[in-house]
Amino acid sequence: MSALFNFQSLLLVLLLLICTCTYIRGTAPGLVDRNREGFLGLFFKCARIGERLSPYVSLACIAMAVTIMIGS
Repeated sequence: MSALFNFQSLLLVLLLLICTCTYIRGTAPGLVDRNREGFLGLFFKCARIGERLSPYVSLACIAMAVTIMIGS
């Protein structure tokens, strides 16, 4: 089943995207910062969300890991 049709998988993909963009921006800021507009601006916005809401994103990652472990 595609991640678009399964809500839990969609949330997992969004969390992974936010965490990956935040990590890349922390490692190589010029790579993400130069694309602030357009389609690639989505990665800049995800990195911004990860930086500003990091406690909530980390709690969401932990909650997602627990639900995956319980479901398996």
